[in-house]
Amino acid sequence: MTLSPTEVAERSERVAPSLRQHLPPTPFVRFGAFSDELGAEVLVKCEHLQRTGSFKARGSLAKILTLTDAQRQAGVVTASTGNHGLGVGNALATLGGHGIVYLPENASPSKVAALRRLGLELRAEGNDSGVLEPKARAYAEEHDLTYIPPYNDPDIIAGQGTVAVEILEQLDGAPLDAVVVAVGGGGLVSGVASVLKQHLPKVRVYGAQPALDAGMEASVRAGEIVHVDAAESLSDGTAGSVEPGSITFDLCRQLVDDWVVIEEDAIRDALRTVIDTEHQLIEGSAALAFAAARERRTELAGKRVAVVSCGGNISSRTLADALR
Repeated sequence: MTLSPTEVAERSERVAPSLRQHLPPTPFVRFGAFSDELGAEVLVKCEHLQRTGSFKARGSLAKILTLTDAQRQAGVVTASTGNHGLGVGNALATLGGHGIVYLPENASPSKVAALRRLGLELRAEGNDSGVLEPKARAYAEEHDLTYIPPYNDPDIIAGQGTVAVEILEQLDGAPLDAVVVAVGGGGLVSGVASVLKQHLPKVRVYGAQPALDAGMEASVRAGEIVHVDAAESLSDGTAGSVEPGSITFDLCRQLVDDWVVIEEDAIRDALRTVIDTEHQLIEGSAALAFAAARERRTELAGKRVAVVSCGGNISSRTLADALR
């Protein structure tokens, strides 16, 4: 299946009013310290303040809104490093239904606890979403349940694109030169970039990945989806292989203007800066986007830049290790 950026943008704009009935818009605000440091106007889309603590609540709800009551009650199955599972759990708590989540054995303890509180059935197997996703999909097919992909689905991508629908509303006609987005499977950047480029065709899209797990960047560079030998990163929300045949691959190839691969020290430094200067708690994948903006500070100087702060679900142990 192929999906064009125009189709994604149209889907995002159609679903946005339905999501707004259940999810509040998140703030889009200037971060002063980063603006001063970069010599740019840095505007942050605070998805770390979204319900469930992540943008993933959007795509999950968008997908589950397409299901019948009978499908939700029979049960849905997904694979997640945590945030997508939380989104699925929130959607089911809102609309009704039962969910099973396949998650990695090294998933953040705070995310696991939150998944349990939402009443989800958890199955921890392995540490690679490239393994978890096929298992979850196969279980759903075997038991005639609905599989909810983390990113490889038009409704999921459209839901994530509502981040940009809100950004455009909050800009209220003001210009925007660039947007920086953390990338895992590519659902968020595909949705955000599709919507923004539809209305602001000159906006430059930066896709950020951790050096320890840069599967999408490597795939785009290779011209095909490739497997990388990944290691555990502070940016755990972007972890995992890109599913073979994922529709996000072509969207990323078309829409991301520059890939920024970031080392762990830079992610940690960005996390510290946000906490010290803005006193807001973000997770590693959000810090990744701030670090990427820092990495491109020379070309972003004098520009108006949006940074998508994608999540705030970080455990106390991970936070302590990062700040040490």
